[in-house]
Amino acid sequence: MDYDKGNMPASYDAGRHYSPAVLALWLDKISACAPSGGVSRILDLGCGTGRYAAALANHFDTHVIAIDRSEKMLAEARKKISAGVCYARAAGEFIPLRDASIDLVFMSMVFHHFEDPGRAVTECRRVLRPGGVVCLRAATVDRISTYPYVPFFAKSRAILESTLQSQQRIESIFHEAGLGLARHELVPNEIGSDWRVYAEKISWRADSILVQLSDPEFAEGMRRLNQHAAASANHEPVTELVDFFSFRRT
Repeated sequence: MDYDKGNMPASYDAGRHYSPAVLALWLDKISACAPSGGVSRILDLGCGTGRYAAALANHFDTHVIAIDRSEKMLAEARKKISAGVCYARAAGEFIPLRDASIDLVFMSMVFHHFEDPGRAVTECRRVLRPGGVVCLRAATVDRISTYPYVPFFAKSRAILESTLQSQQRIESIFHEAGLGLARHELVPNEIGSDWRVYAEKISWRADSILVQLSDPEFAEGMRRLNQHAAASANHEPVTELVDFFSFRRT
């Protein structure tokens, strides 16, 4: 998807923001996989609007290079206070960094956007130092049935099935590039404190799958989702399962 062709970047944070507790959860997951020798330089690949970049810099007290191919997404990222972060426009298949110059590569919900995921992973291995780690948050085809919006937007399943890779395929791509699997887990990720909050976030349409629906299809899905939210108990959190991988340079 080309984020520069639409207006989604301006509303992306409204539709995809995290609570501090959820962000802290993911920083802890990343820390548990970090190289034992410490982290002096991080690559946030496919950084989008910079939701993680500054948090990573602060959490690890280090320098973060945040790369995205969308100029509009980077423009939103640069509006944030991001001490220790350098933003640059580039594709994951052509990372403009020296060989063996990064300790940790972080990717969040970007893997299915790469035009050539194998080349992107090969580039990650190239820029990693020996013992370096890739941490990946990903949506996979295996988990489609757990994604909360799927029952309300009828055609979203087919789009997800044609867009996402499987867990097995992701692991295979990294293995072929010389990055060994160190960990995989399914992490329950809260995306709304209740169904009303979740429906409000979805209404921003800040999702590369939902934006492919026609306006009438999206409106019908929102009608059904809002109806469900109105009938649901307050304070019932809405969660999805996120595949979290860590790979180590062998």
